[in-house]
Amino acid sequence: MASTAIIRRAVPADVPALVGLAHELAAYERAPDECHLTADQLTAALFAEKPAVFAHVAEVDGVVVGSAVWFLSFSTWRGVHGIYLEDLYVQPAQRGSGLGKALLAELARECVRNGYERLEWAVLDWNQPAIDFYNSLKAEPQSDWFTYRLTAAPLQALAATSPTR
Repeated sequence: MASTAIIRRAVPADVPALVGLAHELAAYERAPDECHLTADQLTAALFAEKPAVFAHVAEVDGVVVGSAVWFLSFSTWRGVHGIYLEDLYVQPAQRGSGLGKALLAELARECVRNGYERLEWAVLDWNQPAIDFYNSLKAEPQSDWFTYRLTAAPLQALAATSPTR
């Protein structure tokens, strides 16, 4: 019997699977101890009155096996929104089946339908299978930019210097 795969927007019943996939992705990215996502956090983020985070899932025979978690970005140069893809993950047993491309295609469709002009994401420099996949889609690496991040104590320290209290 052939498998049935679909790509769709996440619904509240998908939250446990999405949390599990986020933890699997963290393990794949060699940082399992850094993922603290809970079902309550994700439910609040995805299904708030005015959500700022969105998700699509890849489902095979009724089981969620992949996800794309994203949010809107904004380009001051273009004057329009875009999509920033926070996580794209397909379980290892389903890789190569076209689900990753299908998830990205659905986000591209979301961009086109809404007049968004960018679909962007980051990839770890050692993740050659993902880099090869993105290159196959004609995605362009932005090698002229570095990503910076503040977390934990440095974030708190900088916040403490704000003149607005």
